[in-house]
Amino acid sequence: MKHKQTNICKSVILVSTPWSLFNRPSIQIGTLKAYLKLQFPYLDVAAHHFYLKVAEAIGYELYNSISERTWLAETIYAAMLSPEKVKTIEEIFYREAGTKPLFHKLSFKELVSKTRKVTDSFIESINWNKFCLAGFSVCQCQLTSSLYIIKQIKIKYPNLKIVLGGSTFAGVSIELFKLIPEIDFVVKGEGELPLSELVHHLGISDKTDKIPLIKGVISRESTKYNTSDMFYQIEKLDSLPMPDYDDYFDLLKTFSSEKTFFPTILYEISRGCWWQGCAFCNLNLQWNSYRSKSHSNVVSEVDNLTSKYKTLSVAFTDNALPVKESKAIFTQLQGLDKDFCFFSEIRATTTLKNLQRMRDSGMSEVQIGIESLSTRLLKKLNKGTTAIQNLEIMKNCERLGIANNSNLILQFPGSDERDVEETLRNLEFAALFRPLRPVNFWLGLESPVWKNPQQFGIKSSYNHPFYADILPSNISSMQFLIQAYNGDPGYQKKLWRTVKKRIQTWEIEYKSLHNDSFFEPILSFLDGRDFLIILQKQFDNKTLTHRLKGKSREIYLFCQKHHSIETIVKHFSEIPSDKIFSFLQIMVNKKLMFKENENYLSLAIPQ
Repeated sequence: MKHKQTNICKSVILVSTPWSLFNRPSIQIGTLKAYLKLQFPYLDVAAHHFYLKVAEAIGYELYNSISERTWLAETIYAAMLSPEKVKTIEEIFYREAGTKPLFHKLSFKELVSKTRKVTDSFIESINWNKFCLAGFSVCQCQLTSSLYIIKQIKIKYPNLKIVLGGSTFAGVSIELFKLIPEIDFVVKGEGELPLSELVHHLGISDKTDKIPLIKGVISRESTKYNTSDMFYQIEKLDSLPMPDYDDYFDLLKTFSSEKTFFPTILYEISRGCWWQGCAFCNLNLQWNSYRSKSHSNVVSEVDNLTSKYKTLSVAFTDNALPVKESKAIFTQLQGLDKDFCFFSEIRATTTLKNLQRMRDSGMSEVQIGIESLSTRLLKKLNKGTTAIQNLEIMKNCERLGIANNSNLILQFPGSDERDVEETLRNLEFAALFRPLRPVNFWLGLESPVWKNPQQFGIKSSYNHPFYADILPSNISSMQFLIQAYNGDPGYQKKLWRTVKKRIQTWEIEYKSLHNDSFFEPILSFLDGRDFLIILQKQFDNKTLTHRLKGKSREIYLFCQKHHSIETIVKHFSEIPSDKIFSFLQIMVNKKLMFKENENYLSLAIPQ
């Protein structure tokens, strides 16, 4: 329902700070702006994708490298917030920068000075007095930058109301308002309905009056009451308007020709996660339940957004794509006759048929929720998947030419030698496909691991020590999203060392065997109708060939999708089971097939 025009609140400003990825507009403030304009047609909503201005000032390559690592990013504005700690902060910066050549001759002090200059200029360029409310979206890598800008604004404009939202403050409590008095409100969960109510009440009340309790909005007053049931959500996502990215593209137009580029549009099909089971995950603290848009709405908005902003690169922000809607969505996107370039996060249970449908619509890159190649460890992670499923989708991505940029979690608390042994064993089969990226486990606030520490061998948890190193002393005592723990981190680091080294070797071998040609498979086959030739690339430009005839060929092709031995024997009932067993074992020994718990998967990809 649209609100009537008021006399007081006529202008709202929304800000997204560094270090959000520079080559894409903020979906948070883009969506909020569109919704506020829908609810308050008279309202002037200024949306500032300020991080883009910082990227332009310091250089895109440098900005991108900084934004890839949380602690590297947080140090820049931390040096402005805590000048008394600048020496320690600088040490953290260079430690996190590692051996990247880009940082070798970089002066931290000059970087901070340049960033401060463009930030202070941004603050000075805006007439903050005209706004009744300033909203900040604070997600990963945006904590210190948001705090610095807010503090600078409040010095000159103490009466301006400040509201925060985003994942960083998902676990907010009353101590926030004591430690950071510049903050007036925090939205818990998604922002559309709570923010609209806040704007409405700011408009109908005198500025000196107290704002009544608003569901989804936490304030000094509301923290006196029970806020456990605070979510105030859109019931149907189809009621949301299309994101408004005009401000981002208007800013980009002001840059010189050598600084222009084609951005990636962010788009959400759904909110939340229908699986909601991963033990390590705290990505869904701001959602209650899973909701998705209709396929017709998705297709229409993706079409309109890419036409409006004249770009074809789209990244879907979903934690889990809707299973039922995805088929229709990607089939109809393909029918738009646009050369899209899509990115999405998907589950390992995605079938080859659905993956092919995505590829045909323009899906060029995915991040799969693989996390492990050990089924024992996957059970501890509560992924609901197995190693053979992970290998199958890795193979299917290779087959379809989809870049698979997925992670392998190392050092998960409670993992043991058998988990590592299984991982190393399965890595020998996974080496045929694009390498996974090793990621050390970090403990997330309110994740299942954090809530049930004893189950994972965690004795106690606390803020990551870097918070105390980089934040002002009064703020660092708050509870933040990235936690550290006592238990077995030292043991885990030592335990997973061999896996980390094997992945490094995997990366080198994969690149060498491809001769810099990504889509040339290491293990492939040519089908001769009644025989099959399998080509197995070796080092020194050598290739092993294997020929399968008759039923051997049929069994191998049947196992392009993994099957149990019972299913295989039943399907080929005319063949004695002992012969099937013998053939399958030979294939596994030659690493042409993968076996897990009497399930078999052929690994070669059709050329």
